[in-house]
Amino acid sequence: MWWMQVLPFSSGSSIQQWNNRERPYRTCLRVHGIGGASRMSEKPVIGVFICHCGGNISDTVDVEKLREEISKLEDVKVAKTYKYVCSDPGQEMIRDAIKEYNLNRVVIAACSPRMHMETFRQTVEKAGLNKYLVEIANIREQCSWVHSDREEATLKAVDLVRAAVARARFLEPLEPKSIPVSQNVLVIGGGIAGIITSLELADKGYQVYIVEKSPTIGGHMAQLSKTFPTLDCSQCILTPKMVAAAQHPNIKIITLASVEAVEGFPGNYRVLARKKPRFVNDNCKACGECEKVCPVKVPSEFDVGLATRKAIYKPFQQAIPKAYLIDSENCLHFTKGVCGLCQRFCKANAVDFNQKEELIELEVGSIVV
Repeated sequence: MWWMQVLPFSSGSSIQQWNNRERPYRTCLRVHGIGGASRMSEKPVIGVFICHCGGNISDTVDVEKLREEISKLEDVKVAKTYKYVCSDPGQEMIRDAIKEYNLNRVVIAACSPRMHMETFRQTVEKAGLNKYLVEIANIREQCSWVHSDREEATLKAVDLVRAAVARARFLEPLEPKSIPVSQNVLVIGGGIAGIITSLELADKGYQVYIVEKSPTIGGHMAQLSKTFPTLDCSQCILTPKMVAAAQHPNIKIITLASVEAVEGFPGNYRVLARKKPRFVNDNCKACGECEKVCPVKVPSEFDVGLATRKAIYKPFQQAIPKAYLIDSENCLHFTKGVCGLCQRFCKANAVDFNQKEELIELEVGSIVV
């Protein structure tokens, strides 16, 4: 389902109004007193468990000296070493220590948290502690494996574990939550990459918004003659994709727009986009009669100044959207209050000098840049 809201625009205040609006919901993943004993009201009681890693750590780091130094730290109730802390006996040692010393924080000095973080979380959870009250100090990849001087490596390990202990004091119990997420996707930029991305997502059933700052999608590829390495005609490749995006039921193209603000988190983003007026509405048939009578000529951006265009124009023949637009900086109606020929000659009554900027609010789950 599409979710798009157009907000009234008033210069200078709309962004602040959007920031101050009432939110329909706010999700908080940090909670207390769940998943076992959190003991948040108590003084931190920290247990530190140092792994030899079968010599990967202990061959370079003096683990006994490390244990002695860490034992002196405030809030550290117990510090132990073991050959393989990740093994079943090592995990049993941690669970026993949690119960014996009434620990409410655990620090593991071992390998990368990417390796065994979930292992140790499950270990403390089985002992009745919230599984997010675990901190890992990586003294293997970040210390023993990159140093050869035992004394220096030991001093660095002390610093790493001391930092982990300091961080552990501020850990809070967390509760994993499942929340609804938006299936809509925002693609910023309507060049060839944005178009292909949008088509692939839309074909899979996702609703896609393309926000493009230019009057048309297509990007720089539309300005090329041939593409490397096959030297195929760039327009022959690009324009069918542009048309496919415009006609796809799951794609909404918003041109002359830029993202002003983003808030939220993955799965639930709210995006504010500012859309400039075209001064030509959806009645436009792209007949070109308005362009013929326009008296103003200016350098064409599409042709990088090598040719001219009118003040009411279409960037190039295959532009999407196909509707014309008015360059208000050069149009005589806006600069001098005269002319209006395009409006008089438009049989579809598509020229609308009263169009205003819009602030469009989008609700999306993902953003592709």
